Amino acid sequence: MIDIDIKKELHGADGKMLLDINLHIKKSEFIAISGESGSGKSTLLRVLAGLEKADGKIVVGDEVWLDKYISLAPQKRKIGFVFQDYALFSNMTILDNLLFVKKDIELAKYLLYVTELIELKDRFPESLSGGQKQRVSLCRALMNRPKLLLMDEPLSALDPVMRMKLQNEILTLHREFNITTIMVSHDPSEIYRLANRVVVLNLGKIINIGTPKEILLKTSGSQKFSFEGELLDIVRVDVIYIAIVAIGQQIVEIVISKQEKNRLKIGDTIRVSTKAFSPNIC
Repeated sequence: MIDIDIKKELHGADGKMLLDINLHIKKSEFIAISGESGSGKSTLLRVLAGLEKADGKIVVGDEVWLDKYISLAPQKRKIGFVFQDYALFSNMTILDNLLFVKKDIELAKYLLYVTELIELKDRFPESLSGGQKQRVSLCRALMNRPKLLLMDEPLSALDPVMRMKLQNEILTLHREFNITTIMVSHDPSEIYRLANRVVVLNLGKIINIGTPKEILLKTSGSQKFSFEGELLDIVRVDVIYIAIVAIGQQIVEIVISKQEKNRLKIGDTIRVSTKAFSPNIC
């Protein structure tokens, strides 16, 4: 179990902001952290890793990582951290990148086998694709068998096919190693597939927490689906107006009324829902 009760003053685009997090996480949970840019998601991970200071308390199991008197050094916290930019050693082979963390050749080869990298173990990072580099980064994060795996938007730079493949590998390793995992993500499909719970931050505070279904599937009444998206454009075709909306990785077109067209503006976050086969913007 992990108990987090921390405060840290941040400086965002709108001035000073207080990161104020009180959260209880069960052992082996997979938590997704979501929210607008600048809401404190990455800072929360860095505080948990010991890479940034904060006031308050962090207790993992029966071990105190942070309190009024103690701030455990990052290397003494049983964590694995998967960065968005891979952070691999370019002068080391793939296998040596893993063994740098811990001299356990059997574990290193097993992780490379599970992630289909064993044939590349003697190659250097610059010869790998982005997806392969991220798999190496994941393997390296698991080399010390961490109590807590932290991932900061690890798949955001990958194409949809590779992203789905890595999602499967992350979930497999999370379950096999029985790790508590916290991942920052903006991708609804990723959150839905991987997480047990979703924590939504805004301006440093938790504004919502629940299962992926409770957070992402905000349907009501007879609605069959309901998703949030960004309004990219409104175009007129003959006598009708069509809204162009980005929802996740998809672009959809929706017929709207003149009244809806007049109250909407480009860049708005809107909710697209459907009842039967007639989409509505609400």
